[in-house]
Amino acid sequence: MKRAIIAGGTIAAISVISAAAYGVMQTGWFGAAPRQAAASAQTAALAADPAPTGATPPASQPATIAQAPQTSPQPAPLPAAPPAPAPQAVAPAPPAPAVPAQQAAAPPVQAIAAAPAAPPKPVACANPNGMGLARVVEIDTAGGPGFGSQHFKSYDFLRDHEVALTFDDGPWPTNTQAVLKALADQCLKATFFPIGKHATYHPEILKLVVAAGHTVGSHTWSHADLQAVIKKSGIDAAKEEIEKGASAVHLMAGAPIAPFFRFPDLRHPPEMLTYLGERNIATFSTDIDSWDFKIKKPEELIKSLIGKLQKQGKGILLMHDFQKVTSIALPQILGQLQKNGFKVVHMVPKGTLTTLPQFDEAVLKENKLQTLTNRPADSVVRTISGE
Repeated sequence: MKRAIIAGGTIAAISVISAAAYGVMQTGWFGAAPRQAAASAQTAALAADPAPTGATPPASQPATIAQAPQTSPQPAPLPAAPPAPAPQAVAPAPPAPAVPAQQAAAPPVQAIAAAPAAPPKPVACANPNGMGLARVVEIDTAGGPGFGSQHFKSYDFLRDHEVALTFDDGPWPTNTQAVLKALADQCLKATFFPIGKHATYHPEILKLVVAAGHTVGSHTWSHADLQAVIKKSGIDAAKEEIEKGASAVHLMAGAPIAPFFRFPDLRHPPEMLTYLGERNIATFSTDIDSWDFKIKKPEELIKSLIGKLQKQGKGILLMHDFQKVTSIALPQILGQLQKNGFKVVHMVPKGTLTTLPQFDEAVLKENKLQTLTNRPADSVVRTISGE
């Protein structure tokens, strides 16, 4: 199938920074036109997995570099200071001119935090035969650039035989943890696009993603088709899907998230691309879609994905940590990448996303959360009797 290309949004440049700029970098700071057939297949796949997106969720399963001391010569004693001059009379400052009401208005909310995220700290890979990261690239999301050749062709930053790993629709019990383990075993980092509702179901799993140093963006509140939302309920309803999803992921992660966004089913309404540009949020399509929501046998998924990649030579890969088949196949997929000479690039944002207060409040109200705590689960609930 071929995806329809919908242009829109404002594009801005990215800065590519080699992993050497951070030392030895091993961690991050962390369609087919409206492809109705694929959408139907994904809906069926979601229903076939542990629970559909809107259903009641199942229980979750649970260097510092030393510097040599430096010495400097002691300064000579300073001469005695001359006596202070007699105080002079100071004329009172003239009153400040009145500021017109138009100038005194509060500035609009910005999507990028003023202070950039601190560079991630390098850590050693526990697996001497692990792939590790070839590069870490920093993406400036000002103006809402778009990435992924299926829809956007302006910013092709990957070199030959380089891939960027991305995962949608999590967090989800068992599957997300298996994906995290496969990545950790190879000392790799990826970009995750969680669904807001799923984040509220399983915040403890989302925190594992953050703690492992992966980049976390967002993927709407309920995985709604935003073209259909606009048609039925208007642009404001589509904006709410985006913003409420971002707020949910941010609140449940308990940490700043990236101003990275991916549209459900890769359907990009022009109005929403413009909105994301105004919010300085980058949009991610894909170069190679794994179709893991449709392919249910691990061996078929591996063969299909690696075949597409060998033909294209590089690309942003779209997979789903929600899908069980991906969690099973990923170790072999990564092994095939290594065997065929592919290298992994990790994408990190220049700044972090500032969520909007009204949508933070909407998430808290919807989930009836009176308080939020960052305490680990085992410090709140522990077994004191029995197994």
